[in-house]
Amino acid sequence: MTNNPLNLDEAVEWAGLWWLPDDPDERIPGTLRYDGEGSLSLALIGAFEDRIMSNYAPGAIASHEGTRTWDVIHGVAEQHEITLLDCVPTSGKRVMSSRVKSPDTQTVMATIAIIGAHVSGEDDAAFAAAEVSVEDLGFWAASSAFMGSFGASDGKIDGTGTISVKPVEAQTVTVDGTEYRLAHTHTLPSFDHCKGRTVGRMCDTASVRVCRAEPFTLSAALEATRLIQDLISLAIHRAAGVIWLRLEVAETKSVPPEEHPLSRRRADVLYSPIGLGKHDAKVVEPRRVFFTCRELPFEKVVPRWCETHGRLRAATNMILGLRYAPAHFIENNLLTAVGAAEVLHRSLHIDENPFPVEVFAKMREAMLGQVPEEYRDRFKAAIRNDPTLRDRLRALAVRPDTEAIAQLVPDIDHWAKRTTRARNDLAHGGKTPAHSIDELIAIVESTTAVVILNILHELGLPAERQRQIVREHPQFRKVSQEVREWLVAPELKF
Repeated sequence: MTNNPLNLDEAVEWAGLWWLPDDPDERIPGTLRYDGEGSLSLALIGAFEDRIMSNYAPGAIASHEGTRTWDVIHGVAEQHEITLLDCVPTSGKRVMSSRVKSPDTQTVMATIAIIGAHVSGEDDAAFAAAEVSVEDLGFWAASSAFMGSFGASDGKIDGTGTISVKPVEAQTVTVDGTEYRLAHTHTLPSFDHCKGRTVGRMCDTASVRVCRAEPFTLSAALEATRLIQDLISLAIHRAAGVIWLRLEVAETKSVPPEEHPLSRRRADVLYSPIGLGKHDAKVVEPRRVFFTCRELPFEKVVPRWCETHGRLRAATNMILGLRYAPAHFIENNLLTAVGAAEVLHRSLHIDENPFPVEVFAKMREAMLGQVPEEYRDRFKAAIRNDPTLRDRLRALAVRPDTEAIAQLVPDIDHWAKRTTRARNDLAHGGKTPAHSIDELIAIVESTTAVVILNILHELGLPAERQRQIVREHPQFRKVSQEVREWLVAPELKF
């Protein structure tokens, strides 16, 4: 197996033999192809039985509608063990009778391919560690194995220079028994001698290795990948695609003390993640990044993110969803942004009941006494001592740094009022007649920004950095301008 992981944005194929786990002796030749966009197809010269059949009497077989699917297909190809998961036949050609005898053919689509190991499924605890690289991870790490300098004589660049390499010490932190390790891997120098030029080349790759005390499953590895992917997406304020995912296979054989253990086998995972990374794309602009490991060191931000991601998962998923798969209609984005704010407020367990519990209980009993018996249960369910959406928005706006919020949303009451009305008009009335498209855009963007600032605040981002984001981040500066135009009460504009 090659030392380099398989990039998810590069096409590749393997020719080999394939079989179903419960019938390993029936092996069918074929070629597995990955298209570099998340799609896997297996073209077989031969076919697995995909008809659904049953024996309704001795010697009598009935064929039913539909086709079979397979949870797992195993294969060997080009010195690799390969596992295909969630497999569905999409086409096939069976020759029932013909003058010339030829093999059947079949095409099978798979959801996931593990190149380098045979496992029984996503829940097979067959792996000791997972290593993942996502877009802009190297920039977010705020470290590099490379250093460069220009030669200068008399204050002028003289054409000389150096590029030096110094290994970067890995950063490690353990959270609830799981170890997260941020590491850099660099290649040795190489030279491409072309007819018209010579190019010197080295590569520095950042990755995060996740390891647990006990072997874990592919499902757990995919969950850990998503955790890292979401952290970088939040930090750089755009969807960070997965570039590659590699697993270390947990070996079951013991090694005698006098022998040196062999290097652990590695298996690459090919699949379609939420956000597929482009390994050769340009890095994000620094001014568009919320934070790196320079502002929140790796050993501090990972434990905070693990806790915050678990506690605020629904809200963070909704906000990050606007980055991974933004909707094309403002109404969808409105419901998502305001819904994320409401969910975030609930998840933060902010205790802001409109009325004291004892007072509310007496008020409700008094009101129920005036309601006919047949309507009492319905009326009782409708009366709740919960804050309104407007209350929730105002509460969220006072949690991050005060100066940052004041610059972003200078009139909190008016913003909360207009945002609440826009959501209610859409959710309860089916339209937003009182709002222009420009105002709706300002509502969506400002509400999203308030939610993001709250999440950054929960991660412990310093107040000064929050203010700097609002002042200097291109999108937040634009949001501030839109809010001042559309979401400030008229009497406060002058």
